[in-house]
Amino acid sequence: MCAAQAGLLGKKTLLLERNDKPGAKILISGGGRCNYTNMGTSLENFVSENPKFLNAVFAQWSVTDTIDFFQNFGGIKPQEKTLGQLFPTSNKAKDIVATFTKLLFDTGQDLWLNTLVKAVQKIDDGYELSVERNGREEKLNAPKIVFASGGLPVHKLGASDFAIRAACQFDMEIMQTAPALVPLTITGKDAEWYASLSGNSVFARVYNDRISFEENILFTHWGLSGPAILQISSYWRAGEIFTMDLLPKFSLEDIIKHERNSGGKRLVGQILNDYFTKKMVDALGKYLPLDIKIASLSKADAKLIIDTIHKFKVKAAGDKGYDKAEVMRGGIATHELNPKTLESKKNPGLYFGGEAVDITGWLGGYNFQWAWAAGYAIAQDL
Repeated sequence: MCAAQAGLLGKKTLLLERNDKPGAKILISGGGRCNYTNMGTSLENFVSENPKFLNAVFAQWSVTDTIDFFQNFGGIKPQEKTLGQLFPTSNKAKDIVATFTKLLFDTGQDLWLNTLVKAVQKIDDGYELSVERNGREEKLNAPKIVFASGGLPVHKLGASDFAIRAACQFDMEIMQTAPALVPLTITGKDAEWYASLSGNSVFARVYNDRISFEENILFTHWGLSGPAILQISSYWRAGEIFTMDLLPKFSLEDIIKHERNSGGKRLVGQILNDYFTKKMVDALGKYLPLDIKIASLSKADAKLIIDTIHKFKVKAAGDKGYDKAEVMRGGIATHELNPKTLESKKNPGLYFGGEAVDITGWLGGYNFQWAWAAGYAIAQDL
C-alpha cells in the first residue's frame, strides 16, 4: 500500500520482499477470501497502550477511502458479512494482491522478490541496507526506509521480528509482545472435558472485566478457538479466568420459570436439548443434574444450572503461540513515532507501520484497515 500510494504521488520506491510472491499473508487471510476492512472501524476496535494515536492516521485514510481505492484500482466491489466485515464479492484474496501489483507496475515501482533484508545502519546521507538476493549479498543505500515487515505470527510465511530488532537497534522503546487473536489451550483436570466436545461450535458471549464479545466459540481437542475466543485472547493474560455465557440470547431463569408454570414435567436435559447439541448436553451432565424434572428442581439446583450455562468459568493454561496467532500484540511504542507520518522521532528517515507497531486490531478486517491507512500516511511523507 505504501509503495502504491507513493507511486500515485510520482515518487520512486523499491519494495523488498523476502517471499517468492508478494502479499503472502493477505492471500491466506479470511480463509483465502480476505476480510479487507470493517464498516464499524473505530478506536475501540484496537488494543494499544495509546489507541488515540490512530486518530491522526485514520483522519487521513478512512474505511470509505479503502472501499473506493480497491473499487477504483482493482474493480473490487465489497460485500458485507457479519459485524461489518467487508470481503471482495469475488471472495478472492488474490484480487486484493493483484490491485497492488498492477499499481506498482503502472507507477513504475520496483519489486524485488526472494530478497532478505539482513541489516540496516545509519550512514551520512541516509541508511545502508544489507540484503541477500539470489544467494548474493548486496548493499543498498536509501534516504528513507519503511519497515512494513509485520510481526511474529505465521513464521512459515516469512514473519520475523526484524522491524522490532531494527527499532531496538535505533534506541526505540518496545511494548511487550505476545501472540494475539490466538486459540487458547486447556490442560489439567478439565482438559478431557473440553477434548470430548472437539468440533462443537456454540454461539456465546465471552467476557472478562475489560471487554465482552458475542460470537461463536469452537471446542477443540486442546482447548478453545473460534471468533469469540480469538477476540478475548487479545485481552487475556496467563493465569486469568474469563467467563462464557453459553446461551446469551435467552434467560435460563425465565425458561425454567416458564416450564414450572407449564407443569414442569420435562427433564433438565430435555430443556437443554432445545438449545444445544446432544453431545454438548451430555458433556454438561458432568456439572448438572440432567435427569431431574423441572418441577422437582431445588432452588440450589436451579441456580447451579443458570450459573453453569450463563457464567461458565474458563481458566486457560496458555495459547497456541505465534504460528496459530492471527497477529502480534505489542510492538514499537506509539510515542516513538510521529502520529501523522509514522516516522521515528529519534531517527529521521525511518518509518514503521502495521503489525510491528503497538496497534493490534480485533478480528474482522481492522488490522487491514490499520495497514492500509499506515501505508497511505507514510507514503505522503516519503
